[in-house]
Amino acid sequence: MKVEQRLKELGIELARPTTPLGSYVNAVRTGNLLYLAGKGPGLPGKPLPVGKLGRDFSIDQGYGFARDTGLSILAALKEELGDLDRVKRIVKVLGMVNATSEYGSQPEVINGCSDLFVEVFGERGRHARSAVGMGSLPRGIPVEIEVIVEVEAEPAPRVTAAKPAAARKSAPKTKTAKAKTKPKSAKSAKSKKR
Repeated sequence: MKVEQRLKELGIELARPTTPLGSYVNAVRTGNLLYLAGKGPGLPGKPLPVGKLGRDFSIDQGYGFARDTGLSILAALKEELGDLDRVKRIVKVLGMVNATSEYGSQPEVINGCSDLFVEVFGERGRHARSAVGMGSLPRGIPVEIEVIVEVEAEPAPRVTAAKPAAARKSAPKTKTAKAKTKPKSAKSAKSKKR
């Protein structure tokens, strides 16, 4: 099943990807690996959630933030690749949870993103993962996730068939002028001898 069709089936409409807030880009490709910059749960038109898991938010809320972050990652992937069917495999997820020092449910929170990737890509969405706690995250967001994705090769450029000889326009014929040389006069030949 095509990924776009699967997204519709899940009732997911991807927003435009968020713009980087510094001197970096959303994605960098090297070979067949695409490295995506860290994304948070901010969605267009909604205020950024701010706070810590274990103090301000429950596991379920954190799971929702991780899922929203996964949606932001999918939007960046789509913009970068043009077609989500070019995703061969989600290779690695690094999930960072802004949490209190005693908090230990980072894996349950980051499952929000991991579960989304499996829902959307099936087995291609299963990945290696780290889920870690952080003392803080940029702008106080509760979750930040970065991803490494294996992608299919670039589609080959379309080759257009050559036009039949009769359809080709021929260049206008031009007359080639032969260089005219003046015969040497006897006088000029004598002056060269001297």
